[in-house]
Amino acid sequence: MWFLLANVLTLAIYGIDKTAARKTWRRVPESTLLVFGVVGGWPGAIVGQQLFRHKTQKQPFKTYFIVSVIVSILVTVAIYRLYPFLSY
Repeated sequence: MWFLLANVLTLAIYGIDKTAARKTWRRVPESTLLVFGVVGGWPGAIVGQQLFRHKTQKQPFKTYFIVSVIVSILVTVAIYRLYPFLSY
């Protein structure tokens, strides 16, 4: 349930930020986008980046995003190895 919610929210935040960028409104901080990716929303972030054509080329964000995905996956694997009962 958490994973689904994190991904839907992350996708929505990418859409909101893209709209804000087009209309020169106040933007969503890059740190917020990265945090939502780290807590499990990275698949939604990838979909949002492609769907909205947003943050796909910008450096150093792209590098930070890739690192955040790797960290998220490693932490998730570590948690499930340390606490296997959580996978039920």
